[in-house]
Amino acid sequence: MKLLFDDYSRKASRHVTKKYSTSFYAGVRALDKKIRDDVHAIYGFVRFADEIVDSFHGFDKAELLEEFKNDTYKAIDRKVSLNPILNSFQTTIHKYNIDLKLIEQFLFSMAMDLEDIEYDKQKYEQYILGSAEVVGLMCLKIFVYGDEGEYEKLKPYAMKLGSSFQKINFLRDLNADFNELGRIYFPNLESGELTLENKIQIEEEIQQEFEDALIGIKMLPKSSRFGVYVSYKYYVKLLKKIQRKTANELLQERIRIANKTKVFVFAKSFLRNSLNIL
Repeated sequence: MKLLFDDYSRKASRHVTKKYSTSFYAGVRALDKKIRDDVHAIYGFVRFADEIVDSFHGFDKAELLEEFKNDTYKAIDRKVSLNPILNSFQTTIHKYNIDLKLIEQFLFSMAMDLEDIEYDKQKYEQYILGSAEVVGLMCLKIFVYGDEGEYEKLKPYAMKLGSSFQKINFLRDLNADFNELGRIYFPNLESGELTLENKIQIEEEIQQEFEDALIGIKMLPKSSRFGVYVSYKYYVKLLKKIQRKTANELLQERIRIANKTKVFVFAKSFLRNSLNIL
């Protein structure tokens, strides 16, 4: 009967992805069926941790995050959890032999969100490493089916992609992060002020990371290349839209991609991937 519970756990993680991120869910659907549930398992885990620090106002977030951390390691150690999200997550961790250090780095970055931190370059890079780059590495381990050689070869590119995605999220969420949560992740910004010079510099960093990441995307197995490429193209489109906005406009609204644009990006990406002209 545990097979029934495991199946329920996978569906629970899948539902979390669909509920919280339609764009990411669409990207996962473009992956090979054999690995979709494993990527959902990673997303469900990171989403729950993120929800604790971002949404559970009025509760002891530090205590809840510590409990979640302890429950995560218990699930991995026992190879089972009554929490369906953690149960599917631990299954994926064991299936691909994912390094526990990646989980530790991720949870450390989540804990950083509980503190009133003035980010300098070192803390900024540390946060991006834990909140985004290591998540990309967890997914990469799935994409290469646990192959250590391929993982090491593609690791730098996966980290660049994760970093670029996170920096775009910082820009598009500037309004909520600063005005609602009192956070500003970019270093050397006073009172949340994003100057045109700062904005251009960040956009240029993202563009360079995109160019580096695309090299790695082209080397991914066919089972994952299209799905990752679609997500990449969604974010390329987001960057272009952000570039057309002023710093003040980013503080007033969250940048989104219209559904019809997403459909167009998906179709165009499918064609380019099929013709092998990424």
